[in-house]
This record gives sequence, structure tokens and C-alpha cells, in this order.
Amino acid sequence: MLLIDQDNNNQGLVDTQDALKQAKAAGLDLVVVSQRKEGPVAKIMDYGKHQYQQKKRQRQNSSKSSLKEVKLRPNVGDSDYDVRINRAIQWLSKGDSVKFQVRLRGREHQHRDRAAELLERIIKDLEEVAKVQTFDRRSLMLQLVPA
Repeated sequence: MLLIDQDNNNQGLVDTQDALKQAKAAGLDLVVVSQRKEGPVAKIMDYGKHQYQQKKRQRQNSSKSSLKEVKLRPNVGDSDYDVRINRAIQWLSKGDSVKFQVRLRGREHQHRDRAAELLERIIKDLEEVAKVQTFDRRSLMLQLVPA
């Protein structure tokens, strides 16, 4: 087998028993990294640390799908609404989740039903590209994830 030691130096072709002895002497594990026709490639490493780093890398890659936020008012104009919906469609197609929040000020609090209707309109307009993760009528917040 082709052996790579703990310092990433290529040791060349080594017998399996010799590779196991070297790994045991270093207090590490012998891990087969690649199966090739010519022979397997093995590396002397701490396998537990290797698994931890892989999981950590995987978590970082999965967290790249971030949360985008869109804030609206209940009296938003049609053109502004369309711009925000199109931007949300772009984000959802990239794999990001989108949070819509309707903010009320002053007398707008008396018409909370209009804000809830706006959120329902958003759900209806984005139902093809997204599914609802959370919908909170009380805080007027809607979170969508890609479908």
C-alpha cells in the first residue's frame, strides 16, 4: 500500500503490517484514504479528529444557506411588493430561507387584519417555490424555506 505518514510525507509502497506498526508506534490510526487499482492509499492520522473536522466542515457548508429578511408595511405599493417578491424568489432559488416581517406603526395597529392578509398573499404568490416554515399572525412574521 502507498503510505502517507502523520506529517503528510509520502513513504512510498509499504507492507500493510509495517504500516500498522508505524501507526501504532505513533499512537495514531491507519486509515485507508483511497482505493486504487495500483493499491490502496493509507494515511497515519487521528481518525477521531478527522471525523470531527469533517462534521465541522459539513456544518459550515450547510449553514451557508442563510436567512434573508424582508420587512414590509401593510400599505406597500404594488411595485415595491413585486420587487420584494422577485428578490425572495431569487433567494429561495439559491437555497436561502426568507423571513417576511410586517411592521406596524401608530394607527396601523388597528388594522392588523390587513397585515395578516398581506402575509397570506405572500404565501399564495410564493407557493410554487417555497413552503411555509413558520407563520405567526401575532408577531406578523412569516418564514419560508425552499420547496
